[in-house]
Amino acid sequence: MMSFFNITGVTDTMDKWNFVGISNYAKLFTTNVFVTSMVNLFKIWLYGGIIVMSISLLLAVILTSGIRFKRFFRAIIYLPNIVSAVALATMWLQYVYSPKFGLLKTFFKALGLESLAKVQWLDNEHKFMALLIAYCFGMVGYHMLIWVSGIERISPELYEAATIDGANKQNQFRYMTLPLLKGVLKTNITMWSVTSVGFFIWSQLFSSVTADTKTITPMVYMYMQVFGAGNNAVTERNAGLGAAVGVVLSVCVVLVFIACNKFIKDDDLEF
Repeated sequence: MMSFFNITGVTDTMDKWNFVGISNYAKLFTTNVFVTSMVNLFKIWLYGGIIVMSISLLLAVILTSGIRFKRFFRAIIYLPNIVSAVALATMWLQYVYSPKFGLLKTFFKALGLESLAKVQWLDNEHKFMALLIAYCFGMVGYHMLIWVSGIERISPELYEAATIDGANKQNQFRYMTLPLLKGVLKTNITMWSVTSVGFFIWSQLFSSVTADTKTITPMVYMYMQVFGAGNNAVTERNAGLGAAVGVVLSVCVVLVFIACNKFIKDDDLEF
């Protein structure tokens, strides 16, 4: 309801609300900063989703293949998820991407790759990619556990029967594991979408200014509308416009969920 009003303060009583209809939504999609933030969000969701889903599935398959110390490796991979996002982002900013003594600079220098060692990961050209890599690093463990839970539900007898029938590991993964993980894939995509639309802390920490178009996301734009007037992107507070951003993001998640149910069907599969 708030998204249809102009509201100066988020705690203002309703008698101070000014009805504007769909003007807030029209203003959003004609504002360059918001459009840029939506493009950034889409790139985080798409590129980051491909990276995280691929790596987390690979690690899940490895950890369920019977290797030794799998509980130890599972805990190590999941560890970034129990560390504060602020601490994790600070680690990447100061100890991985640092132009003076960063891990990447030291690593590439040791390999003799001077051109890569000189890359300034936090400049405008590379900042978004640096942000995406760091964020994906922190999310792999979470989605890996979801994959693991799905793989462990598959009966070992199916793999034994496939082995007897002459199917190698690659064929078993392609024709058995992947089809039986369709439901888990839908869960992973939905959860990734939810966390992506809430992208806020990483964007703030990787930005030297409030409205850095390289890293701004809709959640940051919402925060500026509700609390942060006075910067280059927002000159007045409007909690109603911030509410409209929240509605748009919610609709995006619902659309992803509907698309997953429509195009990823697992009703005809059984364990």
